[in-house]
Amino acid sequence: MTHTRETTMRLKTALLGAAALTALAPAAMAQPTERGASGHLGLFYWQAPSVLNPYLSAGTKDLEASSLMLEPLARYDENGTMVPYLAAEIPTVENGGVSEDLTSITWTLAEGVLWSDGSPLTAEDVRFTWEYCTAEGGGCAQLAKFEGVTDVEVVDDQTVTVRFDGPQPNPYTAFVGYQGPILNHEQFADCLGPAAPQCTEANFGPIGTGPYVVTDFRPNDVVQLEANENYRDASKPYFATVTMKGGGDATAAARAVLETGEYDYAWNLQLAPDVLEGMVEGGTGQLNTAFGASVERIEANLTDASPDLPEGERSTVAHPHPFLTDPAVREALSMAIDRTLLTEIGYGEAGRPTCDLVPAPELYASGNTDCIEQDLEGAMQMLEEAGYTDTNGDGVRETPDGEPLEMLYQTSTNAVRQDYQALIKEWWEQIGFSVELRNIDSSVFFGGDPGSPDTFQRFYADVEMYTNTFDGTDPQAYLSAYTCNKIPSPDSAWVGENINRYCSEDYDALIAELGETADLDERGRIAKQMNDMLTNQSHIIIPLTARGELSGVANSLGGVKLNAWDSELWNIADWYRIEG
Repeated sequence: MTHTRETTMRLKTALLGAAALTALAPAAMAQPTERGASGHLGLFYWQAPSVLNPYLSAGTKDLEASSLMLEPLARYDENGTMVPYLAAEIPTVENGGVSEDLTSITWTLAEGVLWSDGSPLTAEDVRFTWEYCTAEGGGCAQLAKFEGVTDVEVVDDQTVTVRFDGPQPNPYTAFVGYQGPILNHEQFADCLGPAAPQCTEANFGPIGTGPYVVTDFRPNDVVQLEANENYRDASKPYFATVTMKGGGDATAAARAVLETGEYDYAWNLQLAPDVLEGMVEGGTGQLNTAFGASVERIEANLTDASPDLPEGERSTVAHPHPFLTDPAVREALSMAIDRTLLTEIGYGEAGRPTCDLVPAPELYASGNTDCIEQDLEGAMQMLEEAGYTDTNGDGVRETPDGEPLEMLYQTSTNAVRQDYQALIKEWWEQIGFSVELRNIDSSVFFGGDPGSPDTFQRFYADVEMYTNTFDGTDPQAYLSAYTCNKIPSPDSAWVGENINRYCSEDYDALIAELGETADLDERGRIAKQMNDMLTNQSHIIIPLTARGELSGVANSLGGVKLNAWDSELWNIADWYRIEG
């Protein structure tokens, strides 16, 4: 599959058209002035949410859905600038909110914020959220947000102080961004630790401070919502009701907005550029894109996922992988990939080939390019020199112990990912691997069901492919996900961010150093070193494509500001129907 220069230029025009539409619509058309005046809003999130609690799932679709109800103290706007949400202002050293020794940050809550049940938001809710995520046996999916936090002190009903175990140059981790919202302490009081996944009513219908309230939730299918009557802005949200439709695929989502007009917003349009370009000609919607730090990558499982192992022992640190623990094998897998071709086919102008886990912002991006050029011959030579040879002539190499290099390669179901899988399988088989492909419904793959064997956290495969990113512009919490204490296991109900089961004392030491470093240039240096440890040095993570956030927006929808640094739905209270 290829796309011509003409197709590329037309796609550029479509993308620019979306930006123009978003920028000009609010000025050209009067916004509503009353809550609910715009009627019904249809969102097509074809990766359907499985849970509405962001502390039980790292899947982007679950985080996005949760952001309709749950809010943090502060978040990031479309320019990556931190802005207050539930807080009255952003604490700084200058205004006295951050202590001069950088060991604490004090947040003051905005006046008059109510939960959707009418009760007041208090500092106790903030403290409880920390207790919830750090409770023993809970396996919190956002634990990295609370790295270095020793206490969350309730000063009074409106004031809370977060204390750190030492100077924290970046104190804006806990309770900042859509990955770290505040929970209602009364609703979740009995849901600490191992009980967290069992609190179905709370996890499926959280009481929130956001613009919408859940009226019906069918996991892996659809969420129905209505305007929060206790929302702090009396005139918002402008839509009275919202449907977040899941299921299907990116093609169906794109058509529903760009061709048929059945829905207003389609998220994550992972489709070939020429396919999208044709759909835009349908005339009912435009494309909206923004680049942040999202990377489509392959993750290597450092543990043995063999189904021959007893349940509870598969993909655990007790059983190292028979060959993916060898850096030479992982490097050969990386060398065999043509990232430029993959990106051209899969994303066109909405993607860039990359060798980095953190491709942006520039301060933290290593800018590695060594992996961009495919080297099949070099990959075969590396395997040969490391002792992986094809002794029986069947085309599949064996380990020095005689075990064939057979791999299960899994990802979620969508057309672009299956194209990536097919090409990568072909390249890996050329260098002597046997590769079985598996794709899993995205709602399940990115879901938080601790009983499912098919989630990306449980990782019952040898390698898997997906994208995630971090909110805001500082990658400290994101990189902290790969520390030893965040490995998913049966004891944590398979919740945990370190899905590779990677554990390095040197890496953990760098995270500690980053947490104590204030100088921005030094922070950039340390973050780059950590990025390189995970990617071009160890190849535990094999980056492929830096992806732009790409969504479809109906021509009749105003107020949308696509955000690559936070939830795409970050300002949904401001969305409205353009009449006429």
